[in-house]
Amino acid sequence: MDISAICGQELKAVEFIEDFLQLRFETSLFTLYAWPHVLLPDFSLAYGEPEYRNALCAQIGEKVATASLEEGDALTIEFENGTVFGISLREEDLDGPESGSYSETGDVSDAQEF
Repeated sequence: MDISAICGQELKAVEFIEDFLQLRFETSLFTLYAWPHVLLPDFSLAYGEPEYRNALCAQIGEKVATASLEEGDALTIEFENGTVFGISLREEDLDGPESGSYSETGDVSDAQEF
């Protein structure tokens, strides 16, 4: 799946909804059923660790430098400041049949699951 449309877009919102997460960019939307790791220049944070939510929200306003989604492998979103959001999409790391969905237009009706 090609997610390159988010390159150059700012992260506009991080939304915590019950047991999933939405990342809203200028025009695109990710719905994630797996919690991403936050890789900062000096350390990384995982869901449940202190400051995890703050680290996600701190990227609001930051622009995406690179993004890739390799089905069966990983979703990686790297921001211009060097912070990376990453999710393993390997079968042994997943809790369910889908890890999330992506909509280039931000409309859930045209979202593609991965």
